[in-house]
Amino acid sequence: MKMSSVVPGRIRHLLIALAVSALAGCSLVPGNQSYSDRDESAVMLPVQQGDALVPAHIKIKPITAELIVDMFKAARPPIGDGTSVARKATENAPRPGSKDFGPTPEYKLGPGDIISIIVWDHPELTIPAGSFRTAEQAGTVVADDGTIYFPYAGVINVQGKSTAEVRKILSAKLAKYIEQVQLDVRMVAFRSQQVYVVGEVSKPGIQPVTDIPMTVIEAVNRAGGFTPEADYSRVLLTRRGSTYLVDIQAMYDYGATAQNALLEHGDIINVADRSYNKIFVLGEVVRPGSQVMNKKRSTLAEALSDAGYISQTTSNPRWIYVMRGDTETPELFHLDSRLPDAMLLADRFPLRPRDVVYVDAAAVVRWQRVISQILPTAVLLNTTSQTQYPLFGGQQPQY
Repeated sequence: MKMSSVVPGRIRHLLIALAVSALAGCSLVPGNQSYSDRDESAVMLPVQQGDALVPAHIKIKPITAELIVDMFKAARPPIGDGTSVARKATENAPRPGSKDFGPTPEYKLGPGDIISIIVWDHPELTIPAGSFRTAEQAGTVVADDGTIYFPYAGVINVQGKSTAEVRKILSAKLAKYIEQVQLDVRMVAFRSQQVYVVGEVSKPGIQPVTDIPMTVIEAVNRAGGFTPEADYSRVLLTRRGSTYLVDIQAMYDYGATAQNALLEHGDIINVADRSYNKIFVLGEVVRPGSQVMNKKRSTLAEALSDAGYISQTTSNPRWIYVMRGDTETPELFHLDSRLPDAMLLADRFPLRPRDVVYVDAAAVVRWQRVISQILPTAVLLNTTSQTQYPLFGGQQPQY
């Protein structure tokens, strides 16, 4: 049999088989089966069922006005996305502002603090070195062992005591030498307690704890405020070995003031960056890729617009999907945008960090892509079958 008669016949048979399979929806052609033909996920997805993580198929929900209304009714003021390291750190831990934290107690003295002790009508006790010294220079420094020395009172342990408690102790001791003691104790410099503010703030570093209660927002403001890359909803508060997730964005948007925890000595505030707040727009769009959400605010219409909108030549606007997998139960949503009015639904559909937006391709486009991969091989085989071989007298070799 001659190759010239075999190869073209095989090519014709192959092309006919591919065409029939494409028209019939056969899975023989790669990429020919459309995702749009399914009402549930094609692959098993991890779903949380009780304490176990099990694989399961997820139903696809159409994006309709009823769905958006139900989503808004079920919405709650967010308390952080609870994902990544924040979720692990805050698992089974009390939230800021709860009774587990409690109110900030009155400021307690510690080593390094400077106090000013004033005994009225007795300047020799108040300013023994003259009246031209600053309050800090003339003040009394708490020693490393938590004690101070004062004339006629001797050495007094003031560590862990408030200024009011120190005043009572000194008044009792000086009453032996001074009638009707009039004495006042004031803070001059706060040195013994501090919190640490790091991450996406303008001036990260140490912030002293004073007698004015400091909250999370106050600490961030003292550090110069957020940088443009800060994630307002992912502020980590570490206290006594436990880490808590503070959602400042929820305070701004929903008035969730319980998130604004009062700070105490040794707290660490870490403002995360917004690199986690990405959404991914894939498939038949002009500019597929990832997009960073601005303060976790983005809708399906915005994501498609930022991606250059769907391709007018290769996409099928009937099949636009939103895939949400970073929850205990993944969710899949479908939007039919054949009519322009559907973009009103897309503009009301809120996206979340790590959502995947996928625009399916038209059936004819998938077929053309398969053919474009096969056609060069078919042309090569056809050219080879028509090649003349001089060694065989210009004839094809026979087998």
